Amino acid sequence: MSKSAVILLSGGLDSATVLAMANAQGYNCHALSFAYGQRHNSELKCAEKVAKTLGVVSHVVTDIDLSTWGGSALTDSIDVPKKGIDNGIPITYVPARNTIFLSLALGYAEAIGARAIFIGVNAVDYSGYPDCRGEFIEAFQSMANLATKAGVEGDPFTIHAPLLEMSKVQIIKRGLELGVDFSMTQSCYDPEEGGRACGKCDACRLRDAAFAEVNV
Repeated sequence: MSKSAVILLSGGLDSATVLAMANAQGYNCHALSFAYGQRHNSELKCAEKVAKTLGVVSHVVTDIDLSTWGGSALTDSIDVPKKGIDNGIPITYVPARNTIFLSLALGYAEAIGARAIFIGVNAVDYSGYPDCRGEFIEAFQSMANLATKAGVEGDPFTIHAPLLEMSKVQIIKRGLELGVDFSMTQSCYDPEEGGRACGKCDACRLRDAAFAEVNV
């Protein structure tokens, strides 16, 4: 069986770096992106650019409308906070998003014979999301190998989260080492028409501070 992997590709700087890392490790990469009812589609355009530039075997964009139940500033008519990063879990948290994304990635991986799934979660410079923690990744991997034919038959899945303990600065430096063109990526929660970043949301603040420290 080939060394294949499913890469969750959002179009942001984290997932672009993860794709470059998986490529560098010799995986045949199958990128998976989601049109999940988010308030803008500029990140999907970025995901397409990243996939083409860094190179993938395939890139699938799947529709799943999480705006059906809302509950987040990214999928509902709720203003994105722009007054600075607060403690606690922010309103930009999308209920169970990474659980849903990883579940679909798991089904895709089993169907195509891939046993590795890469996700760009980070527990250092992040907004406090519970589904970006190492405990969550470990628990999902255990579940994946209990819930699938492949796992039960001794052909287990591994969930790779290589950015988990890296700072945003470290992520950017690693991406640059691997040739990632971060100008193709989109991190903003509330971009202007045309895709220009707002510069004020949590994601923009974290990204801008890190690039300033790297002096890029």
